[in-house]
Amino acid sequence: MTLKTFLFLAAVPMALAGPVNADTAVEIRLMPQPSLTWETTPEGVAFAALKGNRFEESYMAMVRLPAGLVSPVHVKTAGMYGLVVSGEMVHMPSSQDTAPAKVLKAGDYYEIPAGLAHLSKCVSKTDCVTFLYQDGPFDFLPVGEKGQ
Repeated sequence: MTLKTFLFLAAVPMALAGPVNADTAVEIRLMPQPSLTWETTPEGVAFAALKGNRFEESYMAMVRLPAGLVSPVHVKTAGMYGLVVSGEMVHMPSSQDTAPAKVLKAGDYYEIPAGLAHLSKCVSKTDCVTFLYQDGPFDFLPVGEKGQ
């Protein structure tokens, strides 16, 4: 992980938390993995909210993709920033779907710009888990075969 990536990931929670003043009680918020509440979509993708409501605002969540899952080509209206926690993943622009894919492993970082048609895959034999920050509400807009 580069220093730039580390600093970005460290700044995200601070930016979401807003300014801190002397009158604000500050405490450490801990969320051990067993205490996470996972919500699973019909496609089998699970989200565990960390901060924010993903359908209303920017948010942070743990996301789990089933082993072997390949998403349809889609776009998001907000930028996505992720860090792979476990498993092996591929994210690639749909325009490069025949090019060799770079496989991301635990500790690897990715950014997917808003509006970029792409597909995502969990290419490992085990589920893929990622920390995800999205700078706006969640959406998943499939792209037609002719890019529409």
